Amino acid sequence: MNALVDLPALKAETIWRDDEPLECCSAVPEAPDVVTFGFVSPSGALFRYEPGQFVTLELPVPGGPVWRTYTLSSSPSRPLSVSVTVKAQSDSVGTRWMLDHLRPGMRLRAKGPAGIFTLPTREKNKYLFISAGSGVTPTLSMTTYLFDRATDVDVTVVHCARRPGDIIGRHLLEHMAARVPAIKLYFLVEEDDPFRVWTGFRGRFNQLVLGLIAGDYLERDVYCCGPEPFMQAVRETLQSLGYDMARYHQESFVAPVETEADAVPPDDVAPDAETTAQVAFAASGARAQCVETDTILAVARSAGVVIPSGCTFGVCGTCKVRKLSGQVHMVHNGGITDEDVEDGWILACCSKPIGAVEIDA
Repeated sequence: MNALVDLPALKAETIWRDDEPLECCSAVPEAPDVVTFGFVSPSGALFRYEPGQFVTLELPVPGGPVWRTYTLSSSPSRPLSVSVTVKAQSDSVGTRWMLDHLRPGMRLRAKGPAGIFTLPTREKNKYLFISAGSGVTPTLSMTTYLFDRATDVDVTVVHCARRPGDIIGRHLLEHMAARVPAIKLYFLVEEDDPFRVWTGFRGRFNQLVLGLIAGDYLERDVYCCGPEPFMQAVRETLQSLGYDMARYHQESFVAPVETEADAVPPDDVAPDAETTAQVAFAASGARAQCVETDTILAVARSAGVVIPSGCTFGVCGTCKVRKLSGQVHMVHNGGITDEDVEDGWILACCSKPIGAVEIDA
C-alpha cells in the first residue's frame, strides 16, 4: 500500500503549476469508449490538489483547439502523476480526439486543478459515494485517497451502469475493497452482458436499493456524480427518507464549478409539511384538503375514496391511478414505468400533492 504523502510539506518549488504542460505517460482502456490517460510534469514536479477536483485541457482538434474539463480520477496521495478517465459520447469532439490521437509522450496545455466538489482532507467522516456512468471519476479519486489513509476510512461505494461491461474503474475499486474491509463496494446494473453471469444488484437506484446497500445512510456524507436525471433521482430518494440534505454534495457532468459562489443549488420540488394542498377525486366527486407531505393514497382513504393498494412502497404498482391535472412529487421503487408517467399515471402510495391536484378516482 502506498504511504500517504504529507502534501503541505512538499516544497513550493516542486509543485506543478499550470504554466507547464502535462505530458501523457499512459493510456489504459477501461470500458467501451472509455480510457484513463495518465500525465506527468516534464520537469518532474509533483502534483498538489484535493480529491474530486478537475483540470481543463487544451485539445488540438481539427479546426482549432478546444478546452475541455475533466475530473481527476487519480488521488493527491500519489503526487508523481495525475490521471483523467474520459468517455467519448456520440457527439464528442475533444474526448474523441483524445481516444483517437492522444498517446504517451504527447504534451497538452492545462489549467487547474480547481473545483469545490472535494473531500475535507483532514476529517474522519463516514461517506457514501453514489455515481453513474463516467460520474465514477471523483469516486475513484476520493476512494483511492481514503484507501491510502487506511486507518481513517469508512466509505460505502455505489456505482450504477447499464451493463457490467460498462463499469468504469471496476478492477481498481475491487482491489481497494478487497484490502480494506471498511470500503464497501456495490455495483448496480440495468442489463446483463450477453453470455455473462452477473450476481450483483439489478435495476435502478431507489429507496429499496439504498436500504439494502447502506442502511446507515443517515450517518454518512453523500457525494454524488452522474447525469442530471440520475442525480435528481438520488436527491429525491434521500429527501423522501428524511436525509439531511446539508450533507449532500454533487458534481454535474456539464457544469463543474470553481468556487462556492458559482454553485447553483438544484431546483428540486420538495413537499413541505407546512404547505397545504388540495386533492379532487373526479370519479367520486370527493375533495380533501391536506398538506404536501401527505400521500394521495392517505388522502383518498381519509376522504372515503377507495384506491386499491398493495405494498404501499412504490413496488407493486397496484395503486396506479391517472392524474388529470396538477403536480405531484413521486418517489417510487419500480412499480411504474417512465412511459406510464409520461401518460399521466402515478402511484398513489408514494405521490404527494403539490398545490391543487385532480385524480381520476
